Amino acid sequence: MNFINGIALDGPAGAGKSTIAKIIAKRLGLPYLDTGAMYRAMALCALSEGVSLTDAESVDELLRRTDIQVAYLADGQHVLVNGADVTGRLREEEIGKGASLISKLRCVRDKLAGMQRDIAHETHAVLDGREIGTFVIPETPYKFYITATPEERAMRRIRQLEEKGEKSDYESILGDILARDYQDSHRDYAPLKQAEDAVLIDTTHLSIEEAVETVLKALEER
Repeated sequence: MNFINGIALDGPAGAGKSTIAKIIAKRLGLPYLDTGAMYRAMALCALSEGVSLTDAESVDELLRRTDIQVAYLADGQHVLVNGADVTGRLREEEIGKGASLISKLRCVRDKLAGMQRDIAHETHAVLDGREIGTFVIPETPYKFYITATPEERAMRRIRQLEEKGEKSDYESILGDILARDYQDSHRDYAPLKQAEDAVLIDTTHLSIEEAVETVLKALEER
């Protein structure tokens, strides 16, 4: 099957879309593009240079002198900022919160979405993010909205942190998730929402493999 223009998986943080997208890409022999990592890289860049994440003018100026590249190495996708590999820092909590803020700016979304669109059209990649099916590649017929309850997503995050030996507080993690959901879905430009023709998949009570099989079955039917 020719997945022209790519495959779009959208949804809130912690729903499992990145894990599902990676497996789908591997099963289908397609590239995987973690679009969220690109926004995290921009947030990291701004924080490192002391640029306010909400100052559109300053961020726009930073964008003009910032080169963001995606490279595919043996261990997966890496993101480079002005030639430096920043992949190892992109999953820090501060960077995730920063990405949610800086992604509200139109200048950031336009630049990074344009890069993502080009990659999808050239490679037919599997993309996951917040507005892939509604803004980046709305023309693709292969759209999915991956979600789960905030409570389940908070527990998943806690388990991830515990596996790293890090302490966590459920109420704090849940509060962060709810705040980020609100920010992502209420931004003025390209907000998080389900595309009208996207297949809804609630992973609250699904294993990753069950979710993957659901996506693959829907792809076959389309």
